[in-house]
Parts: sequence; structure tokens; C-alpha cells
Amino acid sequence: MFLRNAWYVAAWASELTGGQLLARTICGDPVVFWCDQSGKVGAVEDRCCHRLFPLSKGTVQGDFIKCGYHGFEYDCTGKCVLIPSQREIPKNARVRHYAVVERHSVVFIWMGDAATADMAKIPELPTSDPQFGWKGARYYVRGNYELIIENLLDLTHLTFVHASTIGNYALIDSPVVKTERWEREVQVSRWMMNSDPPPTYVKAGNFTGKVDRWQIIRWAEPSVVRLWTGAAPHGQNARGKIAPHGAPEGGKLGGIGFFNLNLITPETEKTTHYFWAQGQDMQPKNQAMTDMVFGQIEMAFTQDWEVFELQQMRMDQAPGRARVDVGGDAGGIQAINILRRSIEAEKTLRVAA
Repeated sequence: MFLRNAWYVAAWASELTGGQLLARTICGDPVVFWCDQSGKVGAVEDRCCHRLFPLSKGTVQGDFIKCGYHGFEYDCTGKCVLIPSQREIPKNARVRHYAVVERHSVVFIWMGDAATADMAKIPELPTSDPQFGWKGARYYVRGNYELIIENLLDLTHLTFVHASTIGNYALIDSPVVKTERWEREVQVSRWMMNSDPPPTYVKAGNFTGKVDRWQIIRWAEPSVVRLWTGAAPHGQNARGKIAPHGAPEGGKLGGIGFFNLNLITPETEKTTHYFWAQGQDMQPKNQAMTDMVFGQIEMAFTQDWEVFELQQMRMDQAPGRARVDVGGDAGGIQAINILRRSIEAEKTLRVAA
């Protein structure tokens, strides 16, 4: 189940280079992307209207995309502008096009009718925030995108899955947890006061004693999850010094602050494009520090991907198998409920139309 009238991340802007085609399946739709001569991104159905050959196997010709089978050319609206074997172009010679926008170093795509694309709903992303040093990547996950949303909103798994990097028992022994819900967003805040820092935090922050640690996780429909995490030496009143971006500025409190950005784009019901970026505020202009933090957190996140794939395998073996919910699932349950209600409402409107 996918929400169609929404923006998803289709690619990092750096993935699209002049003269090249990028094929990507999103929400079950095969889509091909390219840049015209001005650098504007176009996106159309990856299927020629003539004999359904993948357009991504063709080439870019100036502003147009050229099918590699019979040479049909299309503009960014999906209209066929050239059929080499004849002058007349049938009026129905066109393919579906998608609304796309390049912003915040990523390419967003609206998966509903392009004419209904709401620019006001494009998520604001912090990838150009100078307070942080950023590094990002894209990963292919063989698991349903809802599994990733649930995972990020319940970080109690860090204790067990990521014990060697960002997890320890402080996460489950005595945290102060708060779950908040809005119309299309959910936030889970977890504070671990006067606790031991996990291995990655010791390495990045050079902590020698107890810390006050935070995890502030905010999901926005359909699938953007922002994580502000960090720690400061105990006694710095970190809880009382929340910055405008949503969390304490760890670097200014003698500690560390991380901003983790998760852009979760469903490919199919069982596979996901996981766009992921990590920011650090200790030394924003120090690329070596950014690379080190990215590497440490990436190590932990790759462990999660294995979890998702194993979950998906067991789900496929027992479709519809009931699951047991516990207190730590509150944020994920709220988010998935909001998302599924929106999907059902969208289906109802589509049927009525």
C-alpha cells in the first residue's frame, strides 16, 4: 500500500548527470529520469508507448529521451515529439509524466497525478545547514518500507542489534520517553540521564564519565524520519537547551550532536530505496570527522538492513501472521496508523471520482 499524492525522494541530485538516464521503480511504477540541456530534471514512465520497450535503455537527445527500439522521442511532459519512420505523430502517442523537483540536494517525485502536485508539501531537509557536516548515500533494502519506519521510531533495539557501536543498556534501563502525535507527524523523545555513553559516542566525543543522552525521532508522512541524537557530559542541563532545529547543540555543550536523515522510498511492497544522510555538529567543516561519524553510524545501520530482510522473509512465509505489540512500539504504531488511514482515504476519493 502506497500513498500516491505525496512527495518521495527519487534520487540524490548527484546521481543525475548530463546525458545519462536513471531508471528507478518507485511505488511499483517504473520511472526514468534525465536532465535536459538546462539541467532541469524530467521523469516519465519507463515504457515506450509504441511497443512498451524500457525508455531507460535508450539515450538522451538534447532535451528529449529517445527510445532504443524504434527511435521514438519524448519531451519531459511525456509527449512523443518524433517518430523517425513517419511524419505524423498519433495524438495518443505519449507516456505518463511525473512532477519532479530538485531541492535540498535531492530529487523529489510526486507519485500522483502531476497536475495535482502540491509544492507546499515538499519536505524541508537540513542537508545545507552549515551547523552540520553532512554525508549521504542510498541503499537498496529487500524489505517493506513500513519495517524501516517502525525500526526508527523504536530505538530500544539499539541495545541488542548495535551493542558494538551506538547501543547499550541505558536505552532500556531508565529512559524518560515521550510520544507525541499530530495530524501527519509523530515524534518520540527519549532521554537517558546520567548514563554510560555507548562505544561510538566514546570514540567521537572522548567522554570519560557519565553523560546525558538524547534521541529525538520525528516521522513525517509518508516516509521522512529525522533523528536528532547526541550526548553531553552530565550536569550541562542538555534537556533545557534545545536549539531551533529540535535538539541540544551537543558540540556547544562539550559533547556531540548528530542529525540523522532517513528518506524512505518504497520500490515495491517488498523492497525499498533507503536514502540516508548523517550530520555531525562537533566540527562541521572537518571532512575527516564527518567521514568517521558516517562510517560508525553506517556500520550500525547495515545491521538494521539485515534485520529488515530477515523480517520480510518470515512475513512472506506466513502472510497475515499476527504480531504482539509492546510499549516501545507506540511511535511506530501511531505513524503506520496515520499513513494507512491516508492511503484508505485516497483510495476512497479515487473510487468516488
